[in-house]
Order: sequence, then C-alpha cells, then structure tokens
Amino acid sequence: MAITRWDPFREVQALQNRMNALFRDFNESDSALTTASFVPAVDIYEDDKKVVLKVEVPGIEEKDLDVSVENNTLTVKGERKLEKEEKEENFHRIERRYGSFFRAFTLPPTVDVEHIDARYNAGVLKLELKKKPEAQPKQIKVNVGKTLAA
Repeated sequence: MAITRWDPFREVQALQNRMNALFRDFNESDSALTTASFVPAVDIYEDDKKVVLKVEVPGIEEKDLDVSVENNTLTVKGERKLEKEEKEENFHRIERRYGSFFRAFTLPPTVDVEHIDARYNAGVLKLELKKKPEAQPKQIKVNVGKTLAA
C-alpha cells in the first residue's frame, strides 16, 4: 500500500478549475447567442383541404418579409431591424434577437404550389397552402339494402 500525502486544497483547486471552465464555456456560448440571428417559431398543421404554417415574426414589417416557392421548397426570409432611439442609448440589457432569418420547408407532393395564400396580422405570418384536388379525400355514398348489378 502506497502512502500519499494529503493536500486539503487539491479538491478545492480541482473545483475551481471546473468552475472556471464552466464560466468560460458559458461566456463563449453567450456571446455566440447575442451575435446570432434569430429563428422565428413556426406552427404547422393540416386538414383535408390545406396545410397551414403560422410563423411568429413580431416587430417585422410586411415589406421586410419574403415568401417564395421553388422546386417544392417554401422559403420564408425576413429581417428584424434594431430600433435606434436617442432616448434609449443606455441599454441595460438586449434580449430580443435582431437580424435576418431564413426558414425553408419541403412541401409534400399533395400541395398545390399555385394556390398559396399569405396573410400578416399581429406579428404572425399565416400561410395557407391548398392541397391538390386529387389529394383531397372523396366521400363515397354507401347504399344500404341494394345489390350491385353484375
């Protein structure tokens, strides 16, 4: 059995090294977050006749939004500009994200790219993508008590 010398500060120094590494990693990732552009949240749902996307883009003017479809890919681009006012020159904290964003969605083959409706209201961009008629379900009437003629 080997005898090792006990150093009461060895564990404290190891803890300090771990804490320094933690704060160093946090500061590096925090600066990356503040300089990165934002990614707006999107809700996507569908029913029998359409696919709907709701893109959350508060503070962006309609003229700063661009929606396009190319090769069955729907893209939404935009930019939220930093508001510069003289009376707010001493910011204490900026948490809202600014800059440009880009979102791309692959459309299913059931969507009719010629019939897309885009509306912007209260900071939400709503895109309705109508489905092709052949993709919509068809109701078949069942006749009770009748036999089929052969």
